Amino acid sequence: MKKIILASGSPRRKALLEQAGLSFSVVVSNYKEVYDNDKTVDDNMRIIAAGKAWDVADRQEKDCVVIGADTIVCVGDEILGKPKDAAHAIKMLKKLSGREHFVYTGLAVIEKCSGICRTHVERTGVTFKRLDEGEITAYVETGEPFDKAGAYAVQGKGAVFIKNISGDYNNVVGLPLYGLFCMLKRFNIKIM
Repeated sequence: MKKIILASGSPRRKALLEQAGLSFSVVVSNYKEVYDNDKTVDDNMRIIAAGKAWDVADRQEKDCVVIGADTIVCVGDEILGKPKDAAHAIKMLKKLSGREHFVYTGLAVIEKCSGICRTHVERTGVTFKRLDEGEITAYVETGEPFDKAGAYAVQGKGAVFIKNISGDYNNVVGLPLYGLFCMLKRFNIKIM
């Protein structure tokens, strides 16, 4: 059986793969995420996910499959990555307040022995309730927003802000399991 490697240090991605029963190891990618404003969101997500996966695949033995992923939040035409500090987190949450935004996760699966790389982008709509200043400040003070795209965690305290999700919940957490398992199946990797 091929060794499966997750090219991410995200505890949320790791937990989702463990929840699904996949046997894998973790090797953190050193690939630098850079978004090109001249490219579509989908293209950016595919490029970054593949870059992360190739960075790890290049350091591995031949018989492995590497999973790369990157998640961003878009509100209107603006990409919201991870907040730099509390003020930035507050600004992001104010933009999300009372609006629908979209969570995109780019996936890349590389089979090193064949050199085949397949990519996929998952998009999920999320609608926030209208947030007041006190709610935003209290949430930022919990520290939860700081390593999360869009400055919130759907699987944490930020869940109370969400009125509606349209699409894959796991995508909002950071790893669209259904899309990933469809990709792994194409590499003849049995999940169960």
